[in-house]
Amino acid sequence: MKRILIAFACSLPFILHAQTGTPYMQKSFSRDAVHQLQAETSGGNISVSADPGEARIEVYIKSNNGHDISREEIQQRLNEQFDLTVGLEGGVLKAIAKHKVHDINWNRTLSISFVIHTPSAVSSSLKTSGGNIDLKGLSGNEDFKTSGGNLTIANLSGKITGKTSGGNVSIANSKDNIDLVTSGGNMNAEHCEGTIRLVTSGGNLDLSDIKGNIKAETSGGHVGGSNVSGELQARTSGGNIDFDNMTGSLAASTSGGNIHVIINPAKFVDLSNSGGNITLELPKDKGMDLNISGDQVHSTAMSNFQGDVDKHRISGHLNGGGIPVKVDGNGGSVHLSFR
Repeated sequence: MKRILIAFACSLPFILHAQTGTPYMQKSFSRDAVHQLQAETSGGNISVSADPGEARIEVYIKSNNGHDISREEIQQRLNEQFDLTVGLEGGVLKAIAKHKVHDINWNRTLSISFVIHTPSAVSSSLKTSGGNIDLKGLSGNEDFKTSGGNLTIANLSGKITGKTSGGNVSIANSKDNIDLVTSGGNMNAEHCEGTIRLVTSGGNLDLSDIKGNIKAETSGGHVGGSNVSGELQARTSGGNIDFDNMTGSLAASTSGGNIHVIINPAKFVDLSNSGGNITLELPKDKGMDLNISGDQVHSTAMSNFQGDVDKHRISGHLNGGGIPVKVDGNGGSVHLSFR
């Protein structure tokens, strides 16, 4: 394969545009030669999307402190502070902005962002220290990380691994192997399928139209959603758990919030909390082994039930038994109903 490399050292001239919103520099490449993507910047955003046309990198540059500066000042700061590479080498499309020195005056440095258009079948490695990362329409192994920005993902397939230290995470219409982590932001996932892991240290988790083997965890926020099917593990240290119209298996726990679940169970249901209440709605005609306990246990009428019922526990077989349903109220009330 022909090897193409265009490396722009900061001492070389650039294609400059004074208009706001116009790329500082733009470069196109043959789409057939692009198989991987590497992008890295210190503080700007990275946006990548599949495009049926040529591969293209657009570079946007502004002052890091938000002040307007001339193109001459931008050029001077680039020369002093950055090594900027935009090119294609051995099938790898590269957009990299690196500081030359570690002792950085953040009021005089630049924010360098990339907007990248690639073929859809591209694997990527993306990193920014504080900006947002957007990905759309790719299929491959996508690995991306930001220290504080948001992650926005749509129409991806393959192995999807992303992390932000404090931003929000949104993913839609994606599938296969999804692993996303934020240290403090909220997470939203919709119309996704596959093996899915979503973890936040303090934000909320919202799932809608999700199918697969799913793990959703937060240290302090709420976890909830609707139209979830498959096998779900949902955990929070202090928030509520709330799922409507779920089909499949569920293991859910919270240390202090309430749990509300409407489910058509497949293999098992296992709910527990340390202080809040639990409300569970089940199908009335399915065979289940019920093991329900709490400070107080309330239930609507159960037909074809064999077992023991008192104000603290329900233990027995519904419709001959089958699917294990375990609920541990552990200090709170449990409300059980059937539809």
